[in-house]
Amino acid sequence: MDERVNVLGVGISPLNLPLAVAAIRKAIETRVKGYICVTGVHGVSEAQENPEFRAILNDAFLNTPDGMPMVWMGRLKGHREMSRVYGPDLLLEICRISGQTKWRHFFYGGAPGVADQLAASLVQRYPELTVAGTYTPPFRPLTEEEKEDLRVRVANAKPDIIWVGLSTPKQEAFMAEALPWLDTTLMVGVGAAFDLLSGRVRQAPRWIQRSGFEWLYRTLQEPRRLWKRYFKNNPLFVGRLFLQVTRLRGYPLDVRK
Repeated sequence: MDERVNVLGVGISPLNLPLAVAAIRKAIETRVKGYICVTGVHGVSEAQENPEFRAILNDAFLNTPDGMPMVWMGRLKGHREMSRVYGPDLLLEICRISGQTKWRHFFYGGAPGVADQLAASLVQRYPELTVAGTYTPPFRPLTEEEKEDLRVRVANAKPDIIWVGLSTPKQEAFMAEALPWLDTTLMVGVGAAFDLLSGRVRQAPRWIQRSGFEWLYRTLQEPRRLWKRYFKNNPLFVGRLFLQVTRLRGYPLDVRK
């Protein structure tokens, strides 16, 4: 998808969930390799301080709007069909249809045991789902030996999709670096979806998600880990976005460079 919505220099794909699923289906059927970022305020804010990370987001096969501010900006630019493509929803929908498509899934990330717990939960929900493998990485960059071990595991598992559950920007950097040497078609970074869908962390109710205040709900659940992220990034994001909307309305929409 070439045209993107510029949000502070980050190109967000003007998608909704059905359009994202259709793009993933086409990529797998035609074996077009790529990585998918699921980006909200935190990702866009991180990209302001990190040009390399911003380039990774803009080079993604899809950069879905995971956050209502991304959706609101897209609609302001005329993409009326745009709606939130939330990481857990995308994962569940792809797994739901995989019983018919026979796609194979690999889960990479999370704390020890989380990827296995997530896989078991998904198979219980979708009995025809094929889980090709799981991998829990250390909380540091992989060594060359660990990279080779992962490469061999993935080559033997032959997944169509590798789901990556790390933090932002760590997961995006990993996908951009690892995709060329992993035998898979797509990698999808879904962050907290591993904890949410495995039941380790409670999801916000839908009405809170739609209101744009999911960040507050999550902060109340994990204040020590998340308060700095949201109470620093959110005001900065709003201020920067205000400047973009009021002063840079003619900024090019296609920022995929």
